Amino acid sequence: MANLEENGGVIDSVSGWILVCLAGLCVGLGKAGFSGLGLIAVFIMAELFGKASVGVLLPMLIVADVSVYPMFRKYASWAPVWRLLPPALLGMLLGFFLLRQMPEEWAKPVIGALILTMVALQLLRNFAPSLFTRLADSRGFGLAAGAFAGVATTIANAAGPVFQLYFLAKRLPKMELIGIGARFFLLINLIKLPFMGGLSYTTGESLLLNLKLVPMILLGVFCGRFLLQLISQRVFEWMVVGFAVFAGLRLLLGS
Repeated sequence: MANLEENGGVIDSVSGWILVCLAGLCVGLGKAGFSGLGLIAVFIMAELFGKASVGVLLPMLIVADVSVYPMFRKYASWAPVWRLLPPALLGMLLGFFLLRQMPEEWAKPVIGALILTMVALQLLRNFAPSLFTRLADSRGFGLAAGAFAGVATTIANAAGPVFQLYFLAKRLPKMELIGIGARFFLLINLIKLPFMGGLSYTTGESLLLNLKLVPMILLGVFCGRFLLQLISQRVFEWMVVGFAVFAGLRLLLGS
């Protein structure tokens, strides 16, 4: 697979372009409501760019956040964001420390483990809903969810599922959940951007690649908004779980 450090962020093969375009589409679909597809984008970018993938993917997420925010603005407010932000910021600080110290060869296994952890939480919600509800109603769950989301978003841009699981446990309507998520991740990702630049994971070359992928990201956003009205979210989530398990195991165990 291509590596950002080896070729300056230039995708030099047809298969590479197919993969990054698919990642862009998944980013848009994930932000528009099908959050599990965001894990597929994480998997693809980790395969292509290794540890640096977290910075290459970040501007793509910001483009999707900016696109989704006005679509769902009327469904939510900023109040839940401010409650979750302090533990998330603490988790981000820990995540940046771990990211700096993490050897390159650990990147794919760590990202794979985070993806599988997100899947495990999804399965817990489906197979043990009463246990998950009790967990979600506990005093420390919000703090833990915020902190874990901060770590996951910093190391792997993989906090979407834990965020959605937290608010699903709070029994929020689907549209309100997406509206809150648009606000939360737009703010979090903008905070992360200068740090990723400082670590040289977001560079001029990677931004040029991101710019070329904007049409695919926007296509994903608008298709996701449309599909949200037509497709059973439950069926779609199970499909995504299957893809995410495959992606996580591939990264964790190697090709």
